[in-house]
Amino acid sequence: MQQMAQSSVFLSGMGGLGVLTLHDTKQCETWDLGSNFFLRQDDVLTQRNRALAVHPRVAELNPYVHVDTSSSSLDLSTDLCFLKRYQCVILTEARLSLQKKINDFCHFHQPPIRFIGCDAYGICVRVFCDFGDQFEVSDPTGEEAKEMFIQNITQGNPGVVTCMDSRTHGLQTGQSVLFREVNGMDTLNGTARQVTVLSPYSFSVGDTSCLQPYAHGGFFLPVKTPRTYSFETMEQQLSEPQVLTPDFSKPEAPLQIHAAMLALDAFQEQHNRLPNIGCCQDLVRCLSRTAQGSLPPLAAAVGGIASQEVLKALTGKFAPLQQWFYLDAIEVVKPLLSLSAEEFSPRGDRYDGLRACIGETMCLELHKLRVFMVGCGAIGCEMLKNFALLGVGLAKSSGEVCVTDPDLIEKSNLNRQFLFRSQHIQKPKSTTAVVATLEINPEMQVDAHLNKVCPATEGVYNDLFYSRLHLVVTALDNVEARRYVDSRSVSNQKALLDSGTMGTKGHTEIIVPNLTESYNSHRDPPEEEIPFCTLKSFPAVIEHTIQWARDKFESAFAHKPTIYNMFWQTHSSAEAVLQRMQQRETLEGAFQVVKLLSRRPSQWEHCIILARLKFDKYFKRKMTCCHDIVLSSHLCPCSAGLFWQSPKRPPSPIEFDLKDSLHFSFVVSAARLYAEIYNIPYSEKDLSQEAVSRMLSEITVPEYRPAEKRIETDENVKKPDQMKLSVSSEEEREAIAQLEEVITAGHVTPERLRMSPQVFEKDDDLNGHMDFVASASSLRARMYSIEVADRLKTKRIAGKIIPAIATATAAVAGLVSLELVKVVGGYGFESFNNCFFNLAIPVMVLTEAAPVKRTQIREDISFSIWDRWTVWGHQHFSLSDFINAVLVNYGIEPTMVVHGVKMLYVPVMPGHNKRLKLTMQKLIKPSVDRRYVDLTVSFAPESDGDEDLPGPPVRYYFSPDGDAHTA
Repeated sequence: MQQMAQSSVFLSGMGGLGVLTLHDTKQCETWDLGSNFFLRQDDVLTQRNRALAVHPRVAELNPYVHVDTSSSSLDLSTDLCFLKRYQCVILTEARLSLQKKINDFCHFHQPPIRFIGCDAYGICVRVFCDFGDQFEVSDPTGEEAKEMFIQNITQGNPGVVTCMDSRTHGLQTGQSVLFREVNGMDTLNGTARQVTVLSPYSFSVGDTSCLQPYAHGGFFLPVKTPRTYSFETMEQQLSEPQVLTPDFSKPEAPLQIHAAMLALDAFQEQHNRLPNIGCCQDLVRCLSRTAQGSLPPLAAAVGGIASQEVLKALTGKFAPLQQWFYLDAIEVVKPLLSLSAEEFSPRGDRYDGLRACIGETMCLELHKLRVFMVGCGAIGCEMLKNFALLGVGLAKSSGEVCVTDPDLIEKSNLNRQFLFRSQHIQKPKSTTAVVATLEINPEMQVDAHLNKVCPATEGVYNDLFYSRLHLVVTALDNVEARRYVDSRSVSNQKALLDSGTMGTKGHTEIIVPNLTESYNSHRDPPEEEIPFCTLKSFPAVIEHTIQWARDKFESAFAHKPTIYNMFWQTHSSAEAVLQRMQQRETLEGAFQVVKLLSRRPSQWEHCIILARLKFDKYFKRKMTCCHDIVLSSHLCPCSAGLFWQSPKRPPSPIEFDLKDSLHFSFVVSAARLYAEIYNIPYSEKDLSQEAVSRMLSEITVPEYRPAEKRIETDENVKKPDQMKLSVSSEEEREAIAQLEEVITAGHVTPERLRMSPQVFEKDDDLNGHMDFVASASSLRARMYSIEVADRLKTKRIAGKIIPAIATATAAVAGLVSLELVKVVGGYGFESFNNCFFNLAIPVMVLTEAAPVKRTQIREDISFSIWDRWTVWGHQHFSLSDFINAVLVNYGIEPTMVVHGVKMLYVPVMPGHNKRLKLTMQKLIKPSVDRRYVDLTVSFAPESDGDEDLPGPPVRYYFSPDGDAHTA
């Protein structure tokens, strides 16, 4: 980040690619409105220079970046010495001869100036990189180094390292690893050794025969190894290009496009123009007829890719592109080749560039499109921008884009959600994005909602709503929401475009009715959860202590206050509660609530005392029992291993030290949170070192004498949802006595029966939330001799921040928007592409969408996920009638009928045969306004002993005139 902040970049060209340009000599034209989302109609009317027009809108994206402009001529006669002050030069819309001249200047300058050339000609784009003869990269992959625990290290030549619990190490031969905390073979600790991979779980590290035998424990960390890359000039690369291949079904495509675009460059040099729009004779047909045009999604995708290369050039992080990247959208144009040239000719509006690529008919279809987009974060903003440039959902064509997102804009969103500015913080994402989108294209019809899309909002997003749509777009950040939207899209036979990013990685998935599988057709492995006993007693890595601290925050400052409020909302008064407790009635949560009430602080000093006691509870008292277990003790008499061996670490209790800044931070942040939940006022002066130190020096903490307590392991620990309330008579008497004392003292007031639960907010540095989590995590890490994480890493893990970068977001939104054009055009299965990329490596893989599978029930009966059978019933329609209707209509008799999780008919279940006479109305008990239900049916296998065969969903209507749209 520091390297980027200190860099100077020269960017030339203000078309669809150079949206952050510093240099341009051209004036704004109507054509530009279809490719440059920072230009407005007024800029065209006043014929402003493109660089000057976009300057204020680019500058407001980030006030810390100085944006300058230039409109000086840049041609073969220009003195290039002015480029010496830049670390990176990016050219767009420049002739090849000029690119070669500037590239030579940059390559041979000392130190080399990083050069990137980027061009978009209709349905073909290219990126070229030259970072000099010797370009050093500190971190080629960007993958976070993770600690891997060791099961064994052999004594030999070579010595073989085996990972614990058969975990895959993810290493490659030639990498180096750093050893730590190894017992026995101690001399390995602190040394880095090069590895040779033997299997996914083991590797060799050279000669270990002279070392002491391995005893136990230890872990290794992959070492980031810098790598030097060598680049050739553009002139050298033209004849023997190094290219990245994105689509392995067309391995020859990059070199073919390279040759075609070189021919296009030669055509430009010879004729001083590009081929005519729709011309099939000047050059290769697809390229020549669209070369003057602009396909905004393709420009967005290549712009994201090129921008990531700029960041690599400036920082030396991630492997650079070597050296050419080509991408095409030929599948979009091929079906249109038979259309006349008139279809592609300009009409003098903002869509002329797009029209030159896809034709007037397709443009009109985009204008009429009705789209539902779920989510309006980083990808959502990019998608809205692409919709605006494509002319999706125009009011005059009865089109519409409906976008919904319940979230508010946070400060951290501003680095990648480019429709938002600092003045929009804490405003709704959807409504704010819609206003910004209409500034890009005022002709659109955009509707903003603030709803989640989930079962609770099916009254809003019902079948009637979906029936009016052409397609659905997800811009979500979690799997469960995607699965739900996918199920609704499949149920309503609507195409779905899904995409997502994780740092520099991105994916797109295209789901088309009757052609492809759906999102729910495959399942990723579930996220690995941290075992409860590990969090409670055996943290081994910093992630464990951060999650523990986050759980403590939730328990003390969110969950308990919520329980407290719910209790007093249910029970009218403390006196009534006392009376019922004295009568030995069981009141859920009463003992915890009484405890909170009796210990409720009334002033700031009491909050400090509570925080100080909490310090000893977390970091001293609870650890004494663990610490007293001798290191040589065994888990049980028959155990062959030590109890405290890797990955278990023995804790060391911490004595409170007022001079330790971490101790001080914990007490102050905990006291602040207590004051917040108990609504106790405090001032900035109260938080000062002097004031807190004075109060802490006056506190006498009673000496703690531990009772016997067993260590909690997986075998003997109970998870929270397994625990049952068990209260001794002594605890009961204590709670009654506490409540009596509070009531007698007159401390029960309406104010004292309310608390203010805290919602964890990672982005507010003034609320003390991250102070508490960071200090608590670091103190626990100290106790267990775990390397402490800095605040940023702690914030990322505690806040479950998904790594995000604007470059990947732009690329993924551009790629999925290309598929939108194909969906609108009704293209065949072979035209659609899914994509996975990692811009860090860099790699991009385009694959065919997954074809829909059909399940065979009988030789002549099959179904896919897109099929749905229908049965029309009436008030007296019985379960037997339903089964017969399926048999008559579809040729096979169901052997099992299920509604949701309720089994309506399973012949082997007792009493189920009697249900055959019952009406469907009585069995299902639908709500008054419910018109239909989707039932799951199964069929007997053809061979005895086989399992029942699943069938498609059967939609049962409760009346012959049932209307799906009202259900």
